[in-house]
Amino acid sequence: MPPIAIRTATPDDIPAITRIYAHAVVHGTATFEIDPPDETEMARRYRALVDASFPYLVAEVDGRVVGYAYAGQYRPRIGYRWTVEDSIYIAPDLHRRGVGRALLTRLIGETETHGFRQMIAVIGDSTQTASIALHEALGFQHIGMLHAVAFKHGGWRDSILMQRALGAGAASDP
Repeated sequence: MPPIAIRTATPDDIPAITRIYAHAVVHGTATFEIDPPDETEMARRYRALVDASFPYLVAEVDGRVVGYAYAGQYRPRIGYRWTVEDSIYIAPDLHRRGVGRALLTRLIGETETHGFRQMIAVIGDSTQTASIALHEALGFQHIGMLHAVAFKHGGWRDSILMQRALGAGAASDP
């Protein structure tokens, strides 16, 4: 496979990001949305994260956007301000080709340079074994499972919770 280039996302990437996410919404269980958002909504979501100084990345192969990842606020209460949640989506033809690892590795580094101390992965569906394995390989630990919390594609779905310290983690105050 050609090299994977990771870079900061721009508004020009929104059409590709929208297509990748739409496929995940319609065909998968990585997200529990049912109807894919349009480009306007995806641009709004992108802008909200970027305006709040959260990292938002894309992966390119041969100049084509083949995946994206971002960190966002884990919960809205002020006490959670040092904790982020990661999201990663990959074009279906490039699953299990190293794109997710490249994105998540860079995302971890970016969040650490922003001073965040914990990253939470909320993995949609316990059958997302590749995502679970990726997070484990990059130092995330299982912290729980929410059983049958979403209904999609004709069945109840679990959510897996995983966590990784960033930088000094909880070893010192922020």
